[in-house]
Amino acid sequence: MTFPQLIDGKAIAAQIYEELRPRVASLVAQGFQPGLAVILVGENPASQVYVRNKEKACEKLGIRSFRYHLPEKTDLGELLSLIDTLNTHAEVHGILVQLPLPPHIEERDVLYRISPEKDVDGFHPYNLGRLMIGDPVFLPCTPWGIQELLKRSGIEVEGKHVVIVGRSNIVGKPLAMMLVQKAKGANATVSICHTRTPDLAEHTKRADILVAACGSPRAIVGDMVKEGAVVIDVGINRVGEKLVGDVDFDSVAEKASYITPVPGGVGPMTVAMLMANTVKAAERFFAEAGEGKR
Repeated sequence: MTFPQLIDGKAIAAQIYEELRPRVASLVAQGFQPGLAVILVGENPASQVYVRNKEKACEKLGIRSFRYHLPEKTDLGELLSLIDTLNTHAEVHGILVQLPLPPHIEERDVLYRISPEKDVDGFHPYNLGRLMIGDPVFLPCTPWGIQELLKRSGIEVEGKHVVIVGRSNIVGKPLAMMLVQKAKGANATVSICHTRTPDLAEHTKRADILVAACGSPRAIVGDMVKEGAVVIDVGINRVGEKLVGDVDFDSVAEKASYITPVPGGVGPMTVAMLMANTVKAAERFFAEAGEGKR
């Protein structure tokens, strides 16, 4: 049995943090500290962990972190009012609303309210539209993290067949748009599959690069993977006391040439790319402020 090469998301995220540190230091030296506001509604335990991880990343880089933890029963109007305030807050350059939101709040209403200039999650229609035409400002963090994992692992995407299992607005659709672009780290042929795809294995077995983002524990097994494929596991599911991905790691590892672990693969990259978007937002704000003084 040959073992695949693990794609270490923690190590690659650490590289990105090292690249961001001098950019943050340059802004701070000019009296301008980047700021990220994170809004958490309710008591979802996983969301609280994700928010803490983002705050720790901000602390590492010298980014100012603003946390707004609202009660589960917060209504849409209160949440939108807070976003309106943050949209005009001079020390906040990025706004993130931690998903999922409570069932009584429509996510779309919330995500659309965030200023595109502070949309560091990359979910606003303006930023998704810019991505679609190949002129992005802020890329969605998880897809961008996946693209960086591939690039920095020396995995060629151009000319390859990428199969994405999952059609969410957060991962599947934007990742497809990114990898199909006429650009470095892209130029792939992309297929999107999902829960309604008949004979799913017939599609996944043709993938040179297989991305599992369907939200089902161990849904992708070894028999569904081509020999030598690169496998990116986006899923994170709790099964008993264990965290597992959307890929059955043991059986798929017998086929894959590269594979991401869960945890420690895509997850750290999502946070790293959020930090990258926040620094970019602050730099853009600072540049515009400088222009305004001339």
